[in-house]
Amino acid sequence: MSEPYVKKLSTILLDSVTDKDPLVQEQVCGALCALGESQPEETLSACEEHLRQHEKLAHPYRTMILRAMETIVSNHISELDKDMVRAIILLASSEMTKAKDLVFDWQQAASSVLVAVGKRFVGMVMEEMLGKFQPGVLPHCFVVQTLANLSVFNVFGMVPFLTSVLSTMLPMLGMAKHDSMRVVFCCALQRFSESTLEYLANLDQAPDPTVRKDTFASDISSAYDTLFHHWLQSREAKLRLAVVEALGPMSHLLPSEKLEEQLPKLLPGVLALYKKHAETSHVSKSLGQILEAAVSVGSRTLEVQLDSLLAALHAQICVPVETTSPLVTSNQKEVLRCFTVLACCSPERLLAFLLPKLDTSNERTRVGTLQVLRHIINSAAAQMEVKKPFILSSMRLPLLDTNSKVKRAVVQVISAMAHHGYLEQPGGEAMLEYIVQQCALPPDTQHQKPNGEEERPANSVRDVSISTLYLVSTTVDRMSEVLWPHLLEFLTPVRFTGALTPLCRSLVHLAQKRQEAAADAPLIQYDGNVTLPSPYAIATRLLTVSSSPYLGGSRGAASLCLLNILHRDIHPLLGQRWATTIPLLLEYLEEHTEKTLSQKEWEEKLLVFLRDSLAVVSDNTWICQLSLEMCKQLPCYNGMPQEKNFLYKCVGTTLGAASSKDVVRKLLQELLETARYQEEAEREGLACCFGICAISHLDDTLAQLEDFVRSDVFRKSIGIFNIFKDRSDNDIDKVKGTLILCYGHVAAQAPSEQLLARVESDILRNMFQCFSTKVLGIKVETKDLGLQLCLVQSVCMVCQAICSSAQAGSFHFARKAELVAQMMDFIKAEPPDSLRTPIRKKAMLACTHLNSLEPELEEQVQADMINSCLHSVMAVLPEPEGEDGPQEVLYQDTMNALEDLLRSILQRNMTPQGLQLMVEHLSPWIKSPRGYERVRALGLSACLLQFFLEHLHVSALVPFHNLGLLVGLFSPRCADLWPATRQEAVSCVYSLLYLQLGYEGFSRDYRDDVAERLLTLKDGLVHPDPAILFHTCHSIAQIIAKRLPPAQLINLLLTLFESLGDPDKNCSRAATVMINCLLKERGSMLLEKVPEIMSVLRSKLQESREEHVLQSAQHSVYVLASQHCVAVVTSLLGSPLPFDSHTCSLWRALAMEPGLSAQVLGLLLEKMSRDVPFKESRTFLLSSSPDRVATLLPLAATCALHEVMSAPASGLAVTELYPQLFAGLLLRVSCTVGVQLPRNLQAKERRSGSSALASRTLDPCSSAVDALRTVLLRGGSEDVVQRVELEGAWELLSTSTGHEEGVARLSSAMAKFAGPRLPLVMKALLGAHSSVYEAQRVTSTAFLAELLTSNVVNDLMLLESLLDNLAARQKDPCASVRRLVLRGMANLASGSPDKVRTHGPQLLTAMIGGLDDGDDPHSLVALEAMAGLAKLLDLVEPEDLRTVLLHTAIRIRPFFDSEKMEFRSVSIRLFGHLNKACHGACEEVFLEQVVGGLVPLLLHLQDPQPSVAVACRFALRMCGPNLECEELAAVFQKHLQDGRGLHFGEFLNAACKHLMCYFPDLLGRLVSTSLFYFKSSWEDVRAAAPMLTGFLVLHVELQQQAQVDLEQLIAALQLLLKDPAPKVRVKAAETLGRLVKFA
Repeated sequence: MSEPYVKKLSTILLDSVTDKDPLVQEQVCGALCALGESQPEETLSACEEHLRQHEKLAHPYRTMILRAMETIVSNHISELDKDMVRAIILLASSEMTKAKDLVFDWQQAASSVLVAVGKRFVGMVMEEMLGKFQPGVLPHCFVVQTLANLSVFNVFGMVPFLTSVLSTMLPMLGMAKHDSMRVVFCCALQRFSESTLEYLANLDQAPDPTVRKDTFASDISSAYDTLFHHWLQSREAKLRLAVVEALGPMSHLLPSEKLEEQLPKLLPGVLALYKKHAETSHVSKSLGQILEAAVSVGSRTLEVQLDSLLAALHAQICVPVETTSPLVTSNQKEVLRCFTVLACCSPERLLAFLLPKLDTSNERTRVGTLQVLRHIINSAAAQMEVKKPFILSSMRLPLLDTNSKVKRAVVQVISAMAHHGYLEQPGGEAMLEYIVQQCALPPDTQHQKPNGEEERPANSVRDVSISTLYLVSTTVDRMSEVLWPHLLEFLTPVRFTGALTPLCRSLVHLAQKRQEAAADAPLIQYDGNVTLPSPYAIATRLLTVSSSPYLGGSRGAASLCLLNILHRDIHPLLGQRWATTIPLLLEYLEEHTEKTLSQKEWEEKLLVFLRDSLAVVSDNTWICQLSLEMCKQLPCYNGMPQEKNFLYKCVGTTLGAASSKDVVRKLLQELLETARYQEEAEREGLACCFGICAISHLDDTLAQLEDFVRSDVFRKSIGIFNIFKDRSDNDIDKVKGTLILCYGHVAAQAPSEQLLARVESDILRNMFQCFSTKVLGIKVETKDLGLQLCLVQSVCMVCQAICSSAQAGSFHFARKAELVAQMMDFIKAEPPDSLRTPIRKKAMLACTHLNSLEPELEEQVQADMINSCLHSVMAVLPEPEGEDGPQEVLYQDTMNALEDLLRSILQRNMTPQGLQLMVEHLSPWIKSPRGYERVRALGLSACLLQFFLEHLHVSALVPFHNLGLLVGLFSPRCADLWPATRQEAVSCVYSLLYLQLGYEGFSRDYRDDVAERLLTLKDGLVHPDPAILFHTCHSIAQIIAKRLPPAQLINLLLTLFESLGDPDKNCSRAATVMINCLLKERGSMLLEKVPEIMSVLRSKLQESREEHVLQSAQHSVYVLASQHCVAVVTSLLGSPLPFDSHTCSLWRALAMEPGLSAQVLGLLLEKMSRDVPFKESRTFLLSSSPDRVATLLPLAATCALHEVMSAPASGLAVTELYPQLFAGLLLRVSCTVGVQLPRNLQAKERRSGSSALASRTLDPCSSAVDALRTVLLRGGSEDVVQRVELEGAWELLSTSTGHEEGVARLSSAMAKFAGPRLPLVMKALLGAHSSVYEAQRVTSTAFLAELLTSNVVNDLMLLESLLDNLAARQKDPCASVRRLVLRGMANLASGSPDKVRTHGPQLLTAMIGGLDDGDDPHSLVALEAMAGLAKLLDLVEPEDLRTVLLHTAIRIRPFFDSEKMEFRSVSIRLFGHLNKACHGACEEVFLEQVVGGLVPLLLHLQDPQPSVAVACRFALRMCGPNLECEELAAVFQKHLQDGRGLHFGEFLNAACKHLMCYFPDLLGRLVSTSLFYFKSSWEDVRAAAPMLTGFLVLHVELQQQAQVDLEQLIAALQLLLKDPAPKVRVKAAETLGRLVKFA
């Protein structure tokens, strides 16, 4: 049976090879290969027969079959007999030569089959090929191609045939007229030559070791003549390339005489091809082979051709290399190989040609030449040894080239030179300096070409140079003596700054090596070497650049490391100290990054390190020498402001340690004379230098500054004409500013015991002398901003230094008022609406320090100072939203300075009057119409009040007489439009209440519970919801009411009444809220003041009709309603709908008193429920269903209920009527879903909606939902409202599609958060089961059904009655009611699982009845029953379950393949639960159902719906234990976990393996079931079905074959091969390949 069976499978697959989908074609070929793996001969026979019988099969499909045959032959060549091989050879030969024209893929595939066969049966293949390779007849081109490929793949088998092949081929060369044929011959000659050379190179392994090169010389020589003299002249480029590729290996086989004779023609002929071809790598490769052949025979002709060779090769190397072009790169490698050959045979000629090329200015020429030079330095080192000086001298001009590409090439050449000893020669120093120069290139430099193209960035040159320097320093031992100490010379020149990091690292490595060799010897030998930097220069340089530690690739760490290792050379005493201090500095750098490092802290650490080192040295001569070197290096950092600033500090530190006053004075004088005053950083650095120096030399420093002010250098530019000079050119102002800064820093750093005596006479006098100039006896002040800033900053430093002095309290500062006036002039000169300079901030800081000094300022001066400062800061326009740039930082700093100033002023008058005075200054800004001014003013007020509170000292109990006025000013701002203002207002009130407690005698640390509540209320003020905002204001008012003294109450109320007219409506409303709260809380104390209060209220009501003002009239409505409730309610219900704002206010007034509220709510509930909710009418005569239109009275009553209950005071009444209100409004919602407004109201609703008159929508359903929500809120069920809100159930309630779900979510929330309410609510809803409205029955059933999900019904003993009520509804005519009944019963599993066993029979009976419900055309009741059963199965008694198990399994089986996703998902999941319930006790009859469900479950894992696939995972995991196969169950558990990705093929393979291992008898049943799914409507399932079949077949034993109807299966698979879905056809072909197992 085997052969016909395999043949049949092969035939089916071969017939499918014509599929249009490439993936299917690929799988068919794969299946053929799979058949071939098992039965190679039969499969090959079928393929051979198919191709013979289908002569008209198109060549693409023939190609695929041939490729499959090649795969099978390659893998099973050793298993094939000669008959089969002969047939294959004949077929492949026929296929290859059938078409005379070239059909490449087809003929190549046939040729590949022959080559695969020839790996073992080369004789048979050659016999066939030679039969088609007859003398005198031009063969098929692929015959020649096959011979060529055979010679490559079977060298030892093919070379013995080459003599006869060549003898036959040579005459054919003249017959080949077409270029394509000639190309094939050239390719063959190339392969033949290569295989011959390989054979000759491995004669020790060859079958015939007697073969010699001479054997082929004659034939190759003849072929050479044809190729070179005739074909190379062709116009066809492809042919020329083929010829030149062949000539390369052929040249090695030519007789030496012939080669010598032909070289004068051959070399020019090959070189000429460079001009004819763009892709020249093949030409270069062949040229290299020819040159190697010429050198191997000792050719003399090569010398004659050398010039032309070098010129041509050099031109090729100068072609720009594109990194994306492998052909160009390959060509360059081959050209360099040619240069290596020439360098070994003619080094002098080569260098004579190359080195002059370096003098050209052409980029490509120079780069190419350098590339060749580097290559021959490395590859021909022996030949270049004596040429080193010559090569070094030729590098002079390339070193000057600025082109990036040339630079990279030069660096690479120098690297090669270093490895081969060139840099030890004279001239090597220049190479080394060049490398360092390139290391110093900036990282982001880019050179622009003239034509606009951008070169590669220069940092590539820099990177190459850095790596080269380090490599040479660390790996080339011979370079140590060259580099040390020569590299030290590059440390101090500024132009090498960028190279410091690699320089330091290389020097550290070299120094360590020298230390290891001679531990005690000095590292630097200065024996007459004047070019080496001094120890002072090295120390200064390394310390200075360390101030910017992360620049240049972390040069700080590298510099410190070098400094550490050179400690003995810097000074012999430093080693021990630096061994501990420098590692700490390095560790600090490692802990930080460039972003996290504080520059100020780092510089301070370095200065401490310097001071410490100077103290260790303690040698005045050495210190003075170091300071001289530091001053000498200052000009070197003119372009590096940060480093220069730090070096100035180092100078000051070093001078401070010097004991020679003459040196100090002299160097300070030099610094003043040579400083570059135009640069801000330098001015600051110079001032710091003088300040640091003044710590030790105050008198000398001041004297030197004064001498400089009097000197000609300073005075020469001062004159009357300079006053009228343009400020941008007036450099003298910068000199003055620097001197002023110097005085400021001197004052800040000077010893405090010496400062006070000198501050006014020497420091301030000279500062102001520099600031102002006398012209013709008149004092003229400068307008230069920089000079002003310098003065302000210096005044700050002076005042701060005075304040920090121990004698500051007794110091009388005579010039205080003068300085304050000067600062105020600066502030007033600034534009009030913008902030661009820090002068305000610094001036206010100066005033803050001045204020704390004696004498005290006059009151008017102080008031003017406060107002000027406030006006200069408060009115500044804020930055645009989201722009937190430098301006925002500057403003914040300025505001902080203002706070400090106001606090210092308040501190001098810590009384209620002093506080009132400060608030009066701030009051206009607190009430400003501009929000940003208010928030700033409130922020300042809060700070001042907090400061006042923290520093409060009450010596006697005195009244805080202005408390009411202050609280009245701040409290309405708790509702300001700006959230930040609200927060600050609460902080102000909080501080005021504690101030009152302080004046009442409470201690400062006392914490009042009432006042502390203010802090918890601050969060509510952030919320934008007005209701929350004003509720918080009400709470604040309650707190104020509890802590305000009675005498202050009327002042507070009158202040709040004034706030009713506040332009900020939020503040006006807050005032109303607070007034009402205060009247309610403290009204009993205002008996005598009531007329006054009422008068104010009436006047405010006349002025405004705002709602918050109208609240004062609501009391009258309350009085009237308490006497005539029914009439008031009836009257208000007659108001037009929708209610306007006044009507709504009046409704809410009825909720003021609980008794009245309950009466009103009862009346409204009765009117809403008694009338019909809607009337039906047809809009159009032909409409299919009537429209439902709401009736007016219930609608009005619903809206009124909402208004009354929306008042907070209605809470008690709502709680009393909670069950009736909840049930009535829920049923009202159910009856209004989809109900429309009457036409007149619809039009009115549209008009009011467009004019924004209505406060809320009048939609019947939405108004009922709003009222229901209000019941819950007012009834204390806020948690229910929040939960329903979160779940989106309010919106669902209003829609017909989501109403049931909305009711269920509401019920769930009630069960969780309002359990105690449920008995009465349930009682109120039970009556709805007899309602005539189907919607009410559905809603009540849905609500009650959902209650059973919670255990609360069991706790409240409602379970029995609830189940009985639901059971009574099982026969309801409405299918939705019946469905919801089943859902409710199933919910018992989650709500009260312990009660399921008790009611098990009743529940199961109901569910089985639902499965059999025949009155539901859509089977939704059955769906609910299945879902319910899945919940209940784990909880019922096993005995109860056993009776329904089989019936359930049979009943749900048809739903597995339902077209509806929900039915598939639920039924499959229920099947899983049935299996789970049977674990350990699975009866045989149920096991049949399990086995019957395996195939559907496995295949529906590929269901297009994810929920169905997830259900299948669960069901299969549950089925596993019942199958009593641990391995299979383990596979299910491993692969089918929820949430884990599933590799379906891998899983199915493993599952089928175990199924067939333990249940081989099931094969027939499983296969036949899977056949059913071959026709599934889902293509993924159709694809999975043959896949399952294939894996079953793969793993079953052969003896089980009888179970499968192979004819039927093959026929079905054959049909699937015509399926419209490609993926299905792929799986069908794959399975057919697996059926070979039954062969």
